[in-house]
Amino acid sequence: MEATFIGHIEQSLKKNWDLDALTDYNGSTLQYKDVARKIEKMHILMAEGGVEKGDKIAICGRNSSHWGVAFLATVTYGAVAVPILHEFTPEVVHNIVNHSDAKFMFVGDAVWPTLDAEQMPELQGIILINDFSLLVSRSEKLTYAREHLNEMFGKKYPKNFRIEHIHYEHEASPNQLAIINYTSGSTGLSKGVMLPFRSLLSNVEFAKEVINLKPGSSIVSMLPMAHMYGMAFEFLYEFCQGLHIYFLTRVPSPKIIFQAFADVKPHIVIAVPLIIEKIMKKAVLPKLQTPTMKILLKVPIINDKIKASVRQKVIEAFGGRFYEVIVGGAAFNQDVEKFLRMIDFPYTVGYGMTECGPIICYEDWKRFKLASCGKAAPRMEVKVLSPDPENIVGEIVCRGDNVMLGYYKNEEATREAIDADGWLHTGDLGIIDSEGNVTIKGRSKNMLLSASGQNIYPEEIEDKLNNLAHVAESIIIQKGDKLVALIHPDYDDAAANGISEEQVEQVMQANVQELNTMVPHYSQISRFVIMKDEFEKTPKKSIKRFLYQNAAD
Repeated sequence: MEATFIGHIEQSLKKNWDLDALTDYNGSTLQYKDVARKIEKMHILMAEGGVEKGDKIAICGRNSSHWGVAFLATVTYGAVAVPILHEFTPEVVHNIVNHSDAKFMFVGDAVWPTLDAEQMPELQGIILINDFSLLVSRSEKLTYAREHLNEMFGKKYPKNFRIEHIHYEHEASPNQLAIINYTSGSTGLSKGVMLPFRSLLSNVEFAKEVINLKPGSSIVSMLPMAHMYGMAFEFLYEFCQGLHIYFLTRVPSPKIIFQAFADVKPHIVIAVPLIIEKIMKKAVLPKLQTPTMKILLKVPIINDKIKASVRQKVIEAFGGRFYEVIVGGAAFNQDVEKFLRMIDFPYTVGYGMTECGPIICYEDWKRFKLASCGKAAPRMEVKVLSPDPENIVGEIVCRGDNVMLGYYKNEEATREAIDADGWLHTGDLGIIDSEGNVTIKGRSKNMLLSASGQNIYPEEIEDKLNNLAHVAESIIIQKGDKLVALIHPDYDDAAANGISEEQVEQVMQANVQELNTMVPHYSQISRFVIMKDEFEKTPKKSIKRFLYQNAAD
């Protein structure tokens, strides 16, 4: 790879100067030239605020055009970006800012009222993302610079800021630190993943190779940019390729997403399974489960016509002009996936993790193997540590350009994750076929052992349970040698079908009995507990299992 990541950004700003770049959905739009100007103004503030190359800059807020500007300004300045999920608690945000040694912070208006600047004493300046106003300054030079920013910008570029003024110092080496991304900690406390420029570049190059959209194409950004899946594939690749990115700027409910798809008509859809499953379960599957439709689907010729009609309706629901829907971030519901395959819907499931910035496996939807998560991505090697990787489950390990440098200030965790030969131990369990298709079975930390010594993958049981009547989500935990199902019912769905809250327990009892006919005897559920509230989740919508290990006591 001869190009550099910063080189991609620089070239995109120059090539796409007059194109639309970033839009806050139902709000204002920045063209690539506007982004370039704002980056230059942020560089002036950083310099006057005493930020030096290699210093850390935290960014915490909902997705927006200015969030994107803050990130681009940080990395093109030569500083290290520390994206922080806006849904983290104030205590976690304070801890991340301090642990990362951040010197500067960009913060959104929804987050700022919950934070305490006194808890982040090393910050020299805190800037509001919404309008780049100065919230806190611990430097007279920074205060002066913010008050006279337009004047300073005018003096630096007396004859207007033009394309030829764009020149950023490119990364000194592929291993130069670009981002510290704090994982959500689905098994405990967050760790700071150190991603070098080679990882960002490899992920952008990967997307260019497999998606290759033209400048001016559009995308709806739904996933948080503080998470690497959303960062890499709903922002960085698109920006480097000259796309027009629409940020939802709010919680992506199915209703809001449908409206955005209809308005924007994106050329690619990047999503987590939860979003796709909600859309399918609420809007599509109920219409196919009527007695008449079930009979028609069994008649071959009519069946094909119905499938084509359903496929078209589903495609239109996503805007109608996308190449494919890429699903990642968590396990995909098998029934929803089988349905999408049945109607020949253009979807594919990828696999990655923050530590790879994020991509590990991918395959184009036309060649994608059902229930797998694709093959090793370009510049990545993947293998399964097993005596028979095609049939016996083992840990998935990978190495290549995408892999992190390690965990910030945590050499012990780094040594545990990356072995002496450079293989990253993912903690995921799976198999790999002769063609290289990887199928994930579960997390090694989640695997349970039956009394008879059988390996139990709770995710596989949960997948079946989640497809039963009025189940929203579930977790399988082990108590002694018994399995217990924690079930959060879909109360709205139940009510719509005339089932009261009191009757829900009887429905769940019937569900567990049915589930036990579908799984081996050693995976059967002994009892269940109804959870009134949704399970707490990580940014990529995985349930924080460690919070519920004692829920059945």
